Amino acid sequence: MTAAMYASRAKLSTLVLEKMTVGGYIVITEKVKNYPGIPQDISGAELGKLFEEQAKSFGAEIKWANVSRLEDRGDLKVAIAGKEEFQARAVIIATGTSHKSLGVPGEEKFVGRGISFCATCDAPFFKNKKVMVVGGGNAAIQEALFLTQFAEKVYIAHRGGQLDAEKDLQEKVLENDKIEILWHTLVEEIQGEDLLEKVLLVDNKTGEEWMMEISGLFIFIGVQPNTYFLEDSGVEMDDEGYIITNEKMETSIPGIYAAGDVRQKKVRQVITAAADGAVAAQLAKSYLKEK
Repeated sequence: MTAAMYASRAKLSTLVLEKMTVGGYIVITEKVKNYPGIPQDISGAELGKLFEEQAKSFGAEIKWANVSRLEDRGDLKVAIAGKEEFQARAVIIATGTSHKSLGVPGEEKFVGRGISFCATCDAPFFKNKKVMVVGGGNAAIQEALFLTQFAEKVYIAHRGGQLDAEKDLQEKVLENDKIEILWHTLVEEIQGEDLLEKVLLVDNKTGEEWMMEISGLFIFIGVQPNTYFLEDSGVEMDDEGYIITNEKMETSIPGIYAAGDVRQKKVRQVITAAADGAVAAQLAKSYLKEK
């Protein structure tokens, strides 16, 4: 959204192709407390909406499309979505990341039927029920704490013996009577009829297995870059699929830029994504002017 804002404000004809939700990953965050200039609590969805409205106010156009391929045709860059082709002189890839899955039997079947990747979206469906969160980082712990407002009991299945989340979050979890941490625990299988009913767990130290009945499973085990559409595009990526750029946000192909969490970087936060977007748009403008 920041890239669109800066590009459209520079009087460039700007089109945003969006697959799911304008605002990206931030929209599933319950509260954003660290964005400069907004000291009061604001939800990620509200912040994303503000970005969208500001970009539109400068003339950016948003179209719903699922891009499956990006082609470099010299001076023209072409995004292909179904039977549609979108041509541009410059492209900024800002597709972010998506949640990693467990890759265990039953997972695919029960997504949306008990399995969720967003507690702030789906927690009300599990009022007075037992649920499980998989993971031990900030996202997992924040979502587990949020779930306690609805669920009867929240289990945290963590593969290690120590949480990876920030200390203040760890303290909140350990003080919450509704939360129980299952250390050295992995989910091996997910079972049920129409809806998720139980999970098969294993202790990765002892090998002991046991079944636990739950109604909801929330998975937060990390993210992966949304670069599946760049196969055979010529855009250089690292071993994990993150786009390699320089400090100008330039990729290996002139006229194609990358911004935000989708690119190879150390810090992935809203503010760094916004900064990347601003840089990419400014440099894209310079590139087009030279052309």
